[in-house]
Amino acid sequence: MEAAIQPPRRSFFREWVMTVDHKKIGIMYGVTAIFFFLIGGLFALLVRTDLLIPGGVFPAQTYNEFYTMHATVMIFAVIIPILTGAFGNYLVPLQIGARDMAFPRMNALSYWLYFVSGLVLLASMIWGMPDAGWTSYPPYSITSQGPGIDLWVTAIHIAGLSSILGAINFVVTILKMRAPGMTLNRMPLFVWSMLVTAFMQIFGTPALAGAVTTLLLDRHFHTVFYNTTAGGDPMMYQHLFWFYSHPAVYIMILPAFGIISEVIPVFSRKPIFGYQAIAYSSVAIGFLGFFVWAHHMFVAGMAMSAGIPFMISSMIIAVPTSVKIFNWLATMWRGSVSYEVPMMFASLGFIGSFIIGGFSGVIVAAVPLDMQLHDTYFVVAHIHYVLFGGSVMTIMAGLHYWFPKVTGRMYNNKLGYLSFWLYFIGTQVTFFPMHFLGLAGMPRRIASYLPQFQFWNDVATVGAYILGLGTIVIVFNLFVSAKYGQKVASSNPWDARTLEWQTSSPPPEHNFDDIPVITENPYGPYTLPETEPSPA
Repeated sequence: MEAAIQPPRRSFFREWVMTVDHKKIGIMYGVTAIFFFLIGGLFALLVRTDLLIPGGVFPAQTYNEFYTMHATVMIFAVIIPILTGAFGNYLVPLQIGARDMAFPRMNALSYWLYFVSGLVLLASMIWGMPDAGWTSYPPYSITSQGPGIDLWVTAIHIAGLSSILGAINFVVTILKMRAPGMTLNRMPLFVWSMLVTAFMQIFGTPALAGAVTTLLLDRHFHTVFYNTTAGGDPMMYQHLFWFYSHPAVYIMILPAFGIISEVIPVFSRKPIFGYQAIAYSSVAIGFLGFFVWAHHMFVAGMAMSAGIPFMISSMIIAVPTSVKIFNWLATMWRGSVSYEVPMMFASLGFIGSFIIGGFSGVIVAAVPLDMQLHDTYFVVAHIHYVLFGGSVMTIMAGLHYWFPKVTGRMYNNKLGYLSFWLYFIGTQVTFFPMHFLGLAGMPRRIASYLPQFQFWNDVATVGAYILGLGTIVIVFNLFVSAKYGQKVASSNPWDARTLEWQTSSPPPEHNFDDIPVITENPYGPYTLPETEPSPA
């Protein structure tokens, strides 16, 4: 019998650079975001190293550049792209039973725009880094010398265009390309979270574009949008910036919620508790997210009465978030919980840390408390518990959960558990002491501080290096296992129920031999064997 004819092997350029396959684009998003994660983490370690001693290690200007680059890289080049670009691109078509995204070429364009925006940020390390913080408030951002702010604005513009194009693609794909029988109430919860996130990107990102465009005009074309001596108003920039950037917090956490909603039922061996409550609470968060932006501006000159509605809406938005947490806990309750590495990151790592960040968020949402705690390290603790204890912990859960799907191999389990404990301990040691520093009155964004603040700063710096070690372990484990890890015996090693696990691991280029027909909710009942085999 003649051997089957093998298709010609494509070059790396045609296979990856020119690809329009959503899975390859998702992988490229993920690898690129991990690269930037290492750079952003390096800047974080430099910031913490500077704060080892009260007088600082680096000049104040250098410190300003380090924390500006750290926050900008982590938000615009890591968390948003890896959650929406990597997980979203790879999973959404598979989970809805589609062959690809609705607009494959626009999908590729979205990635390359993101890649170029990252290069522009890296270029600032050569020609001059931005130094006005990731918010770049005027008037300082207008008078700041050098090309740093200009490169920052350019990178934000390019990343914003990538974000909008990707969001349009997700909306059309989810609404128009679902498999037969997949109604909205049968969609996986990760898909629900991506749909809401995409709408938030479409409606919020233009406000950020307007803010940074007018900032650039003031810097170089002598306009007076934010020049108070000529009738401008710097608070207008803050309104535009936070109209995007507070919803951006939910853009960075809603896909993470979707990942948690996929991981917890699988390792609890139970259907998700309250499917519709979790799905519609995402919609509620997306809607309410556009009504809380000014709670960042209570001390910026707003009248107290103007802050009250934003305080109320900021507290109300905690309700749908709490619904999710209670539903996840109810899913685990009396389940046959298997604490594999993804479940450790999702349960103890994410839920245990995110609750702390959510609680401190309610505190700073109250006008009287925020006026005392604003611009202190209490706020730094809050945002890091939300974004690191929340988003990054969830990213790690998702990377380990879908790793066998993407590669067809299994990571090293012992290194997986080691990385989790390094991350969990490092998170608490790094960020929890910042609450004490904030309550004691230590301002944020300062290169030097009073000697009485040194102890907790030293503790936080030790925790940051623990996190750095955990990151090295994770990257080493995943990248080495992708090539040398043990091949999975089954295309569905976790016995998951959603559609991406019903095809081979890794999936073929066309995703499914036959488009599936959906007849029930994807989170069906599990059959519990007497002894649960470990996939490791």
